[in-house]
Amino acid sequence: MDVLKKLGNNIRKYRNNLNISQENLAFESGLHRTYIGSIERGEKNVSFKNLYKIASALKTTVSELTNGIK
Repeated sequence: MDVLKKLGNNIRKYRNNLNISQENLAFESGLHRTYIGSIERGEKNVSFKNLYKIASALKTTVSELTNGIK
């Protein structure tokens, strides 16, 4: 599986475990909802800065979001 899809799946998993919508994640991270969706589908290469914002909004770490990606 592509590295971006793996990252997107990890983000979606954390978001779903917290039972929050893409819209709420976008609001909490200061990013646009369609951008979050594109990241989760593995369509966008997210910057470290934005990955940090997403991790913070999900109350986890960048390390956890990238866990298992080789």
